[in-house]
Amino acid sequence: MSQFFDIHPDNPQKRLIHQSVEIVRKGGVIIYPTDSSYALGCHIGDKNAMERLAKIRNVSNRHNFTLMCRDLSEISNYSMVDNQAYRLMKSLTPGPYTFILRANREVPRRLQNPKRKTIGLRVPENRIAHALLEELNEPMMTSTLILPDQEFPMTDAYEIRQCLEHFVDLVIDGGNCGIEPTTVVDLSEGELNVTRRGKGQHFFDN
Repeated sequence: MSQFFDIHPDNPQKRLIHQSVEIVRKGGVIIYPTDSSYALGCHIGDKNAMERLAKIRNVSNRHNFTLMCRDLSEISNYSMVDNQAYRLMKSLTPGPYTFILRANREVPRRLQNPKRKTIGLRVPENRIAHALLEELNEPMMTSTLILPDQEFPMTDAYEIRQCLEHFVDLVIDGGNCGIEPTTVVDLSEGELNVTRRGKGQHFFDN
């Protein structure tokens, strides 16, 4: 059965953030709030945790997993970014956008799209998510909390706990995040291609 932490959305309790990150480091799968919706997260280097996460989402190995990063410098550590892509990402981060980029050698193969060799990366504008990443001191492998039979992400932490408490190690209640997932922007081919319109899509509607 999972643990359940009620973390303040504006002033995250350091003790609970530390405990949350220790769960991640020990191979746990957590559910935490972001600036678009709740998400599943696990350690970037833990294969078993990633497989558990993929099973919850019921996604294939062709799914583009995402690395949740603290800032743009971390994004450039794990992907190949040209000047045009960097300028666009700088204008949109932190925020509810996931960027699909060519992965570099720092990204484990199991996290990459096996055919395209791409990886999703994002920098969230959420204090709990940011506090977790600062404490972890590296990106966290993540995926939007959309269950296989659902169209939209889950948004109520207590309902999430009731549904998934036997499948994850921790649920963090950080308040309502809304139901809109991120807008996904594919920059892997050198051109801008919006493949999913979610929160933040208005930027591309002009």
